[in-house]
Amino acid sequence: MRVSLFQNILTLLPPEVAHNLRMRLMRFVGRMPLGRWWMKQLYAPKQKELHTEVLGLSFRNPIGVAAGFDPDGDNLKNLGAMGFGFVELGSVMSRRHPGTPRPRLKRIRFKSSYLDKTGYPSLGLEHALSNVRKRHKHTKQLVIGCNISKITLTHPDDIAKEYLRVFRNMYQYVDFFVINIACSTSTKPFEPRTAEEIHAIIDPLFEFRRGQLDYRPVLLKISPDLTREELDTIIDILIETPLDGIEAVAGSSAMAKEQGCSTGGAVTGAMLIERAIDTVSYIAEKTEHNYPIIGSGGMMRPTDVKRMMEAGASLVALNTGLREHGMRMLKASVDELRNNPVTESTK
Repeated sequence: MRVSLFQNILTLLPPEVAHNLRMRLMRFVGRMPLGRWWMKQLYAPKQKELHTEVLGLSFRNPIGVAAGFDPDGDNLKNLGAMGFGFVELGSVMSRRHPGTPRPRLKRIRFKSSYLDKTGYPSLGLEHALSNVRKRHKHTKQLVIGCNISKITLTHPDDIAKEYLRVFRNMYQYVDFFVINIACSTSTKPFEPRTAEEIHAIIDPLFEFRRGQLDYRPVLLKISPDLTREELDTIIDILIETPLDGIEAVAGSSAMAKEQGCSTGGAVTGAMLIERAIDTVSYIAEKTEHNYPIIGSGGMMRPTDVKRMMEAGASLVALNTGLREHGMRMLKASVDELRNNPVTESTK
């Protein structure tokens, strides 16, 4: 996959600086006359044969942007113009959350990976709402998801209420929700693993949804560090509740500890790919491919996207791969899937 000169320049900068520069430039170009038209010509895939129906929603292609890339939705119109199948906002917090002090994101040398200690910086619910309340022509075909996490210092008694507040307020403006129970980039990771802890978060959401006229799918985002027994618990919850699917996986806090980080944080990027694919494959096989899975984590090349879908993912969500290899990864991944189709026999 060819990488642009601009992308090569970005890799010389600290990763958070590089990403913020990309997003600001994207917003600047998007405001120019014909700016989004130019983005569409440069980045959007021309093929339409990868259109797919998942979660009762229509995706122009199965490749999307994971939470954390455009957390507040400031570039929704531009990412829509570029041709992504979906964008996952977030993590959206109930109020403004600065995250951890900088520097908080660094590259792991020679590993194509990051040590992420950002702690989910967010401009808060109201800011995200302002970006999704009205669909633009470039976002009409874009499926929008909302990833919800908790604020780091939330009292344990208020965690479920915090998830519900964001869910309730965003409900009519987005197409699906991802409930993040693998909040691993904080200095105080939040990774509930027992059925009781998880039910305490998701049951109030299902109760609220039952009273709504429109149906919004709800998925659970999980950690790559779960044991097989803990994964089986997640699968049991998936089967026994109105949960619609799983997103696997978030960053790995266990890998961060292996890198010598004792103050929280998670590893993302290439080091995560095998564990992510293994987790997706395990869930898909245990559920006999009956539930949608969004594959995320570790996909740095188009061939990784194909492997993730072969493992059983219905959709894939990119983040670190886009940061390190640029927005051309979308078109390259679509070409990979078009030229080497994923068939049922490969799953």
